[in-house]
Amino acid sequence: MIPAKTVLALLLLCSARPLAGESLADRGELYTGKEYQQAFANPTDDPKLPRVLLIGDSISIGYTVPVRKLLAGKANVHRIPTNGQTAKYGASQLDTWLGKEKWDLIHFNWGLWDLCYRSPKSKNQGHRDKVHGKVSATPEQYRAHLEVAVVRLKATGATLVWASTTPVPENEAGRIKGDELVYNRIAREVMEKHGVAIDDLHARAMRKLPGIAAKPGDVHFTPAGYSFLAEQVASEISSRLR
Repeated sequence: MIPAKTVLALLLLCSARPLAGESLADRGELYTGKEYQQAFANPTDDPKLPRVLLIGDSISIGYTVPVRKLLAGKANVHRIPTNGQTAKYGASQLDTWLGKEKWDLIHFNWGLWDLCYRSPKSKNQGHRDKVHGKVSATPEQYRAHLEVAVVRLKATGATLVWASTTPVPENEAGRIKGDELVYNRIAREVMEKHGVAIDDLHARAMRKLPGIAAKPGDVHFTPAGYSFLAEQVASEISSRLR
């Protein structure tokens, strides 16, 4: 009979398996092995504490563990079992991710995958190619997908907090610097329409970039950078918990 600990380890590995065409950079490139698995090791709930769900791509994976530490004793902080990818993908997965249990607050984001250009012929990680590739979602497609996702999230009755998309640096292989501003404007319009609070992580990251960038031309962050983002995420969550 397989020991329970071994079964748990295998389940964590499966849930953290990269998606097709996805490398450690898309998963959160500075997270490997045990560190990466910890982001997906959701807590056993303390019934006395509110339940929080984090939804997002590799940036959210990066700040999940420090947010949990900052909110220890204040909230049960869960995250979705994978990279949230695009808003279209996220909207299609929400029923599964939300499950049947009650959520008190949901902190969510899409954007970096939506504005990314990809080409099947590109040899860059994730087939990123802003010269010859096709954008994953046009701005108007992004708006439509966000609308679907937000309506579904509002149906949970949870307090919703949208995290603005973090900056795109110069020389990113599949993303154009400044596009995140366009997508963030659209997201803000959608969130204001639906009365969703906004956690401006773009402004937060800009305060310390490029010093907290994982490397030049990379949308990811150093461990210190993820902790810096986590401080604001935890503060925004804490201030809105009922």
